[in-house]
Amino acid sequence: MNTTLTSATEAQASRTKVDFDAIGIGAGFAGLALIHYLREAGLSVRIFDRASEVGGTWAWNCYPGAATDSESYYYCLTFSNEILQEWKWTKRYPGQQETQDYLKFVAEKCDMMPHIQLNTEITEARYLEDSGIWQVTTSTGEHYTCKYFISGMGMISEPQIPRIPGMSSFKGPLFHSSRWPRDLDYAGKRIGIIGAGATTVQMVPVLAKTAKSVTVFQRTPNYILPAMQKDMTPEWEREIKANYDAVIAKCRNHVFGMAFDSPVGRNAVDTPPEERQRIFEENWTGSFRWVFETFDDLLASPEANRMAADFIGAKMRERIKDQRIADLLIPTFDDYPLFAKRPPLDHGYLEAYNEDHVHLVDIKNDQPIVEITETGVRTTKEHYEFDIIVLATGFKAYTGALEAFPIVGEGGVTLSDKWKAKSECVMGVCVAGFPNMFIVTGPQAPFANLPTSIEQNAIWISKCIRKMEAEGLALCRPRREAEEAWTAQTADIHGQTLMAEGHKVNSWMMGANREDKPPRVLIYFGGANFYYDALDESAAKGFPELEFSGAAAG
Repeated sequence: MNTTLTSATEAQASRTKVDFDAIGIGAGFAGLALIHYLREAGLSVRIFDRASEVGGTWAWNCYPGAATDSESYYYCLTFSNEILQEWKWTKRYPGQQETQDYLKFVAEKCDMMPHIQLNTEITEARYLEDSGIWQVTTSTGEHYTCKYFISGMGMISEPQIPRIPGMSSFKGPLFHSSRWPRDLDYAGKRIGIIGAGATTVQMVPVLAKTAKSVTVFQRTPNYILPAMQKDMTPEWEREIKANYDAVIAKCRNHVFGMAFDSPVGRNAVDTPPEERQRIFEENWTGSFRWVFETFDDLLASPEANRMAADFIGAKMRERIKDQRIADLLIPTFDDYPLFAKRPPLDHGYLEAYNEDHVHLVDIKNDQPIVEITETGVRTTKEHYEFDIIVLATGFKAYTGALEAFPIVGEGGVTLSDKWKAKSECVMGVCVAGFPNMFIVTGPQAPFANLPTSIEQNAIWISKCIRKMEAEGLALCRPRREAEEAWTAQTADIHGQTLMAEGHKVNSWMMGANREDKPPRVLIYFGGANFYYDALDESAAKGFPELEFSGAAAG
């Protein structure tokens, strides 16, 4: 590195006037958390979003049945006790509109709207090496500059669009599920859904109520856990609000960032069969709690995982009348372990197949899709006629939104270029070669209750920026050796878990659903609580993963 040029850049960075201290992209949970913590640190902040409303993912995902898979009362930001006490959730799992209404409430209650610019698409973010600042460019050609550039675009916000011949020839509506047209009338229509993941599990029961027919093209079956939706009662609400400190602490200290208890010291493999079955049955009360509050070894021991998979499969089979359909819908441990693919929560999906107008097509083993025609979908065996085709084909997880437009760092290298072979990152929050840039829940962060992880990331980022501002520092550069160490640690942990089998089922959690990249380790599986500990330790030690430089001029 040319130290003379670097010193000049640092000095220039300390003198250059910027439009905002920090610019972020994404007005969802991450954007609102960033506004709170950075404004609290005394910074000027502008959050851009191409949507017309606050909400991030929840402004886009408006497909029928869209809802959270985390329970409402901990699927929230926690920086305001006043908001925690004032906001009233109506359901155990809020739908899209209620979740978006909550985010709007937070933005308005905390006077965040002056810091948010909607209907603005960012088409490039570039680190200007001669001045040491970031410049973002909008689709209309406007430029804005900042000292700190932060992505809050979300880990599952960039759709994965399959390459199926003939897609442009279909005469009816054809769209990705995350871009559902708000004015679409699907009543009495023949609907084809390509993909059978969590979105489809939520959509089908709702679509089936009024559609003429619903046909799902499935590649891989899912372990489906029951949601067991219920209303938020006044008694339940009072209990939650009286104990919110404990709820928040549970999320912070849980391996998946959820307000769950832990069955410490109880393993399925060491439990007598009758007792194990009793524990499984008693905890079959909805949500992911069943996985985390029964036994410690379900995601660590192949034998225990098989026991869990067998139990889930038996429970699923009880709800499906046609055993041929059940055989297609129910995976086994021999197919893949539980959690190698993200299990959805069910709101009536399995029962929907008991209806004569809901159909399932196995496109992996029976009849692969050949093409989309003007009027439907052609497989190797049959042509299916549709009025509407929905691509429920998932997302380019963790990196997709960051690669959707050029984010250009030192030496003109884009994030997309850097991540061609590996998606390397320092704790999921910063990337070597991209000074003064931060990411909220980037690659190699945990897959956990997202608001918990988002807020922990925002706290770390704000602490880092506070240090820089207090000490008059111009630049922070993530150290390459820190990036390599975190990447190696993440890969080592992943290789020791059953989640490493995700490549066998094209799991988006490994990026294996993408056609443009090889599978890679995208998630830190060492436990969200230990990850949050690592963030806290980093801040306490002065951020050793970063190289700080450039004192501001007096």
